[in-house]
Amino acid sequence: MEQPTLMNTYKRSDVTFVRGEGEFLFDVAGKRYIDLLSGIAVVSVGHGNPRVAGVIAEQAQNLMHVSNLFGTVPMQELAKRIQMTTGGWGRAFFCNSGAEANECAIKLARKAGGGRRFRVLASEGGFHGRTLGALACTGQPEKWKGFEPLPEGFLHRPYNDLDAFSAALDDTCAAIIVEPIQGERGVIPGTVEFLRGLRALCDRARIPLIFDEVQTGVGRTGEWWAFQTVEVKPDIFTSAKGIANGLPLGACIADEPYASVFSPGDHGTTFGGGPLVCAAALAVFDEIEQRSLKIEAKRKGELMAALLRELPGVVEVRGAGLMRGVVLSSPIALQVVPKALSAGVVVNATSDSVLRLVPPLIISDESIREAVSIVGEVLAQAQTQTAHETVSPVVAY
Repeated sequence: MEQPTLMNTYKRSDVTFVRGEGEFLFDVAGKRYIDLLSGIAVVSVGHGNPRVAGVIAEQAQNLMHVSNLFGTVPMQELAKRIQMTTGGWGRAFFCNSGAEANECAIKLARKAGGGRRFRVLASEGGFHGRTLGALACTGQPEKWKGFEPLPEGFLHRPYNDLDAFSAALDDTCAAIIVEPIQGERGVIPGTVEFLRGLRALCDRARIPLIFDEVQTGVGRTGEWWAFQTVEVKPDIFTSAKGIANGLPLGACIADEPYASVFSPGDHGTTFGGGPLVCAAALAVFDEIEQRSLKIEAKRKGELMAALLRELPGVVEVRGAGLMRGVVLSSPIALQVVPKALSAGVVVNATSDSVLRLVPPLIISDESIREAVSIVGEVLAQAQTQTAHETVSPVVAY
């Protein structure tokens, strides 16, 4: 579909979706697709979820916006609800996206550092957003091109290399930030030893450990937050994506003493934490809790991983819960994505050899089996095509 009125920021497919229901999407011709992407880990409780849609409709008729100069009941209730998921700690700042949540975390750490501590240690391959601060924090130099000079004060060290982080840590460091599972890099989990080691480094340096849970949070990995799966408590963590099932909401959650660092005027946002999006988020938390979707994410994730491991050309399936990276033996992932779409399955590639699958948490076992079967057929076709296109080199004797 031509979009001459839009900026050229996305490489869109030629499919236009008009309706969604649970784990299914439907295009303008009425064709059904099984959604294994869920808007990149966003539509956590399914398209057209009745509870979420009903709450949004009711809230829209009552109150949509009053600005953060005033309180609202949904915002206050959501902050309390998040505390319930952490075991009782954390004060929230609500914003509109994951990048904004990470910007808040960075500012929080720097203000706590008092000016002397300002550098942030992050990981190579990590992704924290595309605003200038979050982009500088992102450890993917290819995304920096055209936007330099970026804000200073960010160091990147290899993910899962505790020694490299330890060697870089000095008295100018204000924080360490990592994703518990690197999503954009190809669903690479942090090892327990690495994440616990970072906790120990931050304790010794008396600086905050920040976990970017924008993609891993809100039940996706089988717990409310991925840090709970490895039993490592951060001082600050961020959330977005799946928290409001498609409405724009981000959150930066901090424990003391960092939660008390900001004063009025230090940070803010016009739309963040509005009553409409917070009401939707509360409905998402209700759905996850009442339908045991954390447990289901763990069980269904194991089912999906087991089926994927049986497919031709799959050498590894990594991740946790319903956040899986499928590592292929040949660089055909970018070919698989459009072929799978044509066959009725929405998937995503993070590189030429890794597929990323992050379906809605409500996806059925039957849909998982059907979708994986289709992906298997597409993989086999792509491998056969690649083999036929490969020309053997001519060797002269």
